Amino acid sequence: MHVTVTEAKAKLTELVRRAEEGEEIVLTRHGHEIVRLVAVKRAAGVQDRRSIIAHVRASAARRDRAGETAARSQDFLYDDAGLPL
Repeated sequence: MHVTVTEAKAKLTELVRRAEEGEEIVLTRHGHEIVRLVAVKRAAGVQDRRSIIAHVRASAARRDRAGETAARSQDFLYDDAGLPL
């Protein structure tokens, strides 16, 4: 939405509300864009970060596969004494 500076003075409260809702407001002077009014993104708090970490851990647990681990995947290259074949 483009609004002149003069109009913005009269409608500032409404423009701020619209920006908070995600709309981009551009202020113009003499037909030239001069300012963009957008909402500030809230930084993630401690509880938000804990929630994200819990989600990642739960996702990783669902992907856990039973079976041999990669630690023993190259054993066929060595004999019983641990020497290369």
